Amino acid sequence: MIYPKIPLAQSILEICLAKGVTHIVISPGSRNAPLTIGFANNPAFNCYSIADERCAAFFAMGIAQQIQKPVAVVCTSGSALLNYYPAVAEAFYSQIPLVVISADRPHDKIDIGDGQTIRQENVFANHSICNANLTEEASKENDIRISEAISTSIVNKGPVHINVPFEEPLYQTVSELSVTPQVLNTTIPDTEFKDDLTPYIEKWNTAKKKLILVGVNHPNTIDEAVIQQLAADDSVIVMTETTSNLHHDSFLNSIDTIITPFTDEDFEAYQPEVLITFGGMVVSKRVKAWLRKYSPQEHWHIDTLRAYDTFGVLSQHFKIEPNTFFNKFLPQTTVTQSNYNIIAQELKALREAKHQEYLDKIPFSDFKAFEVILPSLPDAIQLQISNSSAIRYAQLFDIKPSIEVFCNRGTSGIDGSSSTAIGAALASGKETVLITGDVSFLYDSNALWNSYIPKNFKIIVLNNGGGGIFRILPGHNETPVFNTYFETSHCFTAEHLAKMYGFDYHTATDEASLNNALKDFVQATDKPQLLEVFTPTLDNNKILLQYFKELV
Repeated sequence: MIYPKIPLAQSILEICLAKGVTHIVISPGSRNAPLTIGFANNPAFNCYSIADERCAAFFAMGIAQQIQKPVAVVCTSGSALLNYYPAVAEAFYSQIPLVVISADRPHDKIDIGDGQTIRQENVFANHSICNANLTEEASKENDIRISEAISTSIVNKGPVHINVPFEEPLYQTVSELSVTPQVLNTTIPDTEFKDDLTPYIEKWNTAKKKLILVGVNHPNTIDEAVIQQLAADDSVIVMTETTSNLHHDSFLNSIDTIITPFTDEDFEAYQPEVLITFGGMVVSKRVKAWLRKYSPQEHWHIDTLRAYDTFGVLSQHFKIEPNTFFNKFLPQTTVTQSNYNIIAQELKALREAKHQEYLDKIPFSDFKAFEVILPSLPDAIQLQISNSSAIRYAQLFDIKPSIEVFCNRGTSGIDGSSSTAIGAALASGKETVLITGDVSFLYDSNALWNSYIPKNFKIIVLNNGGGGIFRILPGHNETPVFNTYFETSHCFTAEHLAKMYGFDYHTATDEASLNNALKDFVQATDKPQLLEVFTPTLDNNKILLQYFKELV
């Protein structure tokens, strides 16, 4: 076996291995050579080389998203480390374990004019859950810092930063380890649910209007029996987002379609007495505005780690897995006589009819493209969706229950959607489709610059010539300033990028060509696929905004 000669590098390798951190995403550099040599020469590690550090971190996060275990990213010193920050912030808010290991100059080389040197210690302090600043020597203290950082990432589900100073020479190797690092055991907190549920059961049983709102949620985490019991209670409305991966015919899965046409009287009529939330960030701005203005009497959030006071009335945080909570809570409750869900089902049926009436008469557009694309996707695939327009359009449609849906909703940025999707596709092994906008795709085009894209990975790019999201937000005006600085109008296509990176390239410009292109696109092939759908820049926003007006 080949090991780096530097003892501190050996300690990091051995502790990572002991802690089960075996997926290592490395960006080329010199200062991190001791770590690169050690990880790449040990068959126990799965190593990936991603040159662009921003892409590397999102790629690693995509792997961690799927395996739900820490993945390490390793970089050289200097500005390389700063390029990890967007993914670190996303991992922080999405509760994804990510271990950042940055090589650094020795402490006496900082701020004296040495090259490729910045102040790296605690650089992610606002968005990392642990920062381990090591000294140059292998020591018990360093072993403890490394162990604690990785354990924190495992237990508290978030990004940690291990900063490692190395002095030259960096490339020397040995055939035997010179250290036996001290590895601290990861202490898993007691998960036994000890809350007294009696007062909450009483409130639940007397409330006639109970709303459950589900944000980002990992697939297959809620028992079918729980789903059926919630669906059968007429005093309960369940609102789910596309990212919730939760399905039942009675659940209201297109929240904006349901509530956008509401009058003040409607909002009051549907104002819940008890609101239960679980899962991550919620896409719908309208539901947040509603529940902030028409607040529930009680808001309970269920999550093992965090509870955001999103609506300003958080009254209880149950620190437990949602499925465990409901399996303990629901059998102790009784069904309350109510028409809360009955009138919601009537409204849902009305909105679905109006939804289809409108789609049947509109011309080809972003909205029409989603109507065509989503039902055509194969069963049991993984669907990754980029932010801005793409996730908002997806929220307006049903998606097959067998499809697993993911989106970077922690910070809602467009910067790493493609990189995350590729990492997730690699880790899951499932056929994966990424639906993304043109600006998001172009912004993260370096995501395609790696050797790990699976053959069954497919991208659908909705190209409307710019940032279409800004046309549906307040403030849109058809001026040179808007087109240049907000929408970022462009005339680029994905064709040459697709060819350069070995994707089969398809196009569509109307409903007929989209249907035809999808027939080939969804087939199994020996190359990744890219379908670019061109939609009319000036019509998309008008069609979408008119949709909400015709739902009543």
